[in-house]
Amino acid sequence: MLKFIQTVLCLALTTAPFVSSRADPITVVVISTNLGKMTVALDANRAPITVANFLAYVDEEAYDGTIFHRVIDDFMIQGGGYRVDLSETPEKGPITNEAENGLSNAVGTIAMARSNLIDSATRQFFINLVDNSRLDHKPNSCTRENEQRALELAERGLVKPSRCASYGYAVFGSVQSGLDVVERIAKSKTKQQGEFFDVPTEPVIILSIRREG
Repeated sequence: MLKFIQTVLCLALTTAPFVSSRADPITVVVISTNLGKMTVALDANRAPITVANFLAYVDEEAYDGTIFHRVIDDFMIQGGGYRVDLSETPEKGPITNEAENGLSNAVGTIAMARSNLIDSATRQFFINLVDNSRLDHKPNSCTRENEQRALELAERGLVKPSRCASYGYAVFGSVQSGLDVVERIAKSKTKQQGEFFDVPTEPVIILSIRREG
């Protein structure tokens, strides 16, 4: 699946959305796993807060020894927050959700995982295995004001169905090479382990994430 679109993605990286007239260059990182390596271009122009947060973890070598703990073929692979024994790793504070930056959750893109709250992403990320446009920010997405109002009503015991869509998940880069490795991870056999679902039976370990060059 992914191997057939690698050429298309490489061409896309020479056009929108990763080419910018701004001075800031695109940073490339190498994600090394026990199943191989992939290189990922990070778009700091379109997702400055997200990229800065991700690189802060990278530069502290905080992703080393974590795993892809959630693997769903034909959807995404998620990791960066748990060790092999599924113990949680230390987090910095949550960051502003940049899902409105115009980047889509297309096949091969990397985005921030989060909880239901709009601005709740910390360190976990996922790589899209297919075009997951339903994860994108939309014109009818809930606003932070909508979210605050809902929380206030919930505190009063008043729960009303949401009439707006999810705020979306912030894309901040794209896989440049190693899509075959992404596909290999996607085909991992999975199991339920405690409260975790879709955990690879054989751990997929992130050995390191480093800036290229």
